[in-house]
Amino acid sequence: MPKGYWVSVYRTVSDPEKLAAYNELAREAVQAFGGQTLIRGGRVVAYDGGIAERTILVEFDSFEQAVAARESAAYQEALVALSDAVERDFRIVEGTD
Repeated sequence: MPKGYWVSVYRTVSDPEKLAAYNELAREAVQAFGGQTLIRGGRVVAYDGGIAERTILVEFDSFEQAVAARESAAYQEALVALSDAVERDFRIVEGTD
């Protein structure tokens, strides 16, 4: 069964305190669905119109688990804490194996 991934690239962060609160709540939601953070921040080189900002990659055992984690009540609570603190591109993708 192919794994599922959350891929998130932050264009801007306007409120670091809200982001910190979101991070705590989101971590709990991710862990509840077996997610593992593979990339959080770090160095980025962007090409072809890419965004060289904060990048997050979270791996789940399946695409379905990744979607369920995003739709969970716990993650919805994290999104409320985040509110308008960031502008980001967030997507869920299915792995190849």
